[in-house]
Amino acid sequence: MKIYLIPIWLEEGNKESLSQEIPMIIGQTKYFLVENLRTARRFISALKLGVVIDDLIFFQLDKKTTKTELENYFKQIPKNDKNNEPTKVGIMSEAGCPGIADPGALAVEYAHKNNIEVVPLVGASSILLALMASGFNGQNFAFHGYLSIDATKRKNEIKSLESESQKLRRSQIFMETPYRNNSLLTDILKVLNPKTKICVASNITSENQFIKTKTVAEWKKEIPDLHKIPTIFVLYAV
Repeated sequence: MKIYLIPIWLEEGNKESLSQEIPMIIGQTKYFLVENLRTARRFISALKLGVVIDDLIFFQLDKKTTKTELENYFKQIPKNDKNNEPTKVGIMSEAGCPGIADPGALAVEYAHKNNIEVVPLVGASSILLALMASGFNGQNFAFHGYLSIDATKRKNEIKSLESESQKLRRSQIFMETPYRNNSLLTDILKVLNPKTKICVASNITSENQFIKTKTVAEWKKEIPDLHKIPTIFVLYAV
């Protein structure tokens, strides 16, 4: 058995963001562990590889999947295919690279424990693309995922990230569920020092891509509407 970590596009239909290896591997793969069944099936169909989607076998690997359920998935997958080659198993997140801010890491952990080869494929990561485009320190950075839903805790976390950034010269990367983006941006502008820099990276790789780096003071003069728009935030305190 061999595990392939298969990135999918950030913007639906953007085939240019995919490496040539991705369609080739998908065309040779029957078993998939995916974060979202509908997204995965639609993605494979859109590649027009000539595969019959109903012949493929999908297992749902999301944040609710337990280790026991994962083990049961792998029990249903043969170690070798009909040519006695290691069976290819694809891991897909809902967008971007599996294992980065998604539950794909659970399957990779299982693979390492069971001596299964893991092969990461090249693809777009909104986190790294945002950092690249921010103009901030790319030699010392941290990704913090989603901040707290609780307003008071979230504000404290934002201040803590600012203090850590200033002390360590560290770029701080985080995100929010798209429908709460505006609330998060409001908190950012309320609690941070006016000179602290914020990069807002939205709709990365799409035709409507928006990536801007400004100080908190500058953002307050022109606040973008980020409601329901996939966005990565990068903070850097000077």
